[in-house]
Amino acid sequence: MPQKNYQKELDALLQSHTAAGETPSLLLHSCCGPCSSYVLEYLAAFFHITLLYYNPNILPAAEYHKRLDTQKQLLRLLPAANPIVLLEGDYAPEEFLCAVKGLENEPEGGARCEVCFRLRLGESAKIAKARGCDYFGTTLSVSPHKNAQLLAEIAAQLSAEYGVKALPADFKKRGGCQRSVLLAGQFGLYRQDFCGCPFSMREERGGEGERRAT
Repeated sequence: MPQKNYQKELDALLQSHTAAGETPSLLLHSCCGPCSSYVLEYLAAFFHITLLYYNPNILPAAEYHKRLDTQKQLLRLLPAANPIVLLEGDYAPEEFLCAVKGLENEPEGGARCEVCFRLRLGESAKIAKARGCDYFGTTLSVSPHKNAQLLAEIAAQLSAEYGVKALPADFKKRGGCQRSVLLAGQFGLYRQDFCGCPFSMREERGGEGERRAT
C-alpha cells in the first residue's frame, strides 16, 4: 500500500479552516525544542496551540530538564502569530521503562520506539480530550529517523478512542528538518546527540554518534 501524503492532507485542512475564518485549537506534543521550532513557526499562524512537553523516555533526569529548559528558551525567542501555551507533562520515567520492558535490545526505530510513540501520543490525545481541543498531534515526524506513517496510524487509533481529531502531518517534508536545524542554530538551542532513552544513548554513542532529533 502506498504511503499517504500527509503534507497534502494538512494543506487541505489548513486551507479549509482559513477559508472559513477559523483558528482551531491544537494540543501539540513536543519531543524537544529544536524539533518543535519549525513546527511551531509553521502552525502558529493557523492554530491556538497548547504545547505539551511530555517525554518520560528521556533519561537521565538532568538531560530531561536540560531539554525542557531548551523548549522554554525557544518559546521566549520564537515569534508566533498566535500565543503558544506550554504545558509540562508529568515526568515519570518509570512508566516508560515499564512500558518497554523486554524490548531493551530492540534497534532504534523498532518495536520499542513504537511503544514509546504510543505512550506519548496516548497522553497527548487524553489531555486534548480533557481540554476540549479540536486536534492533537506531535512534532516527532519532523525527524528523518521517525516513521510518519506509523505515527499517523497510532494517532488514528487514539483519535477513535478519545474522540479528538488527529492532525495529519509529516513535518520533515518541504525542508522541515533542515529548517528546524537552522532555527536551532539561530536561537542557540541545545541539540541532543541521542533520541532520549538510555537504550538509544547506548546505540548512538556506541556507534558513529550521528546527531539525531528526538
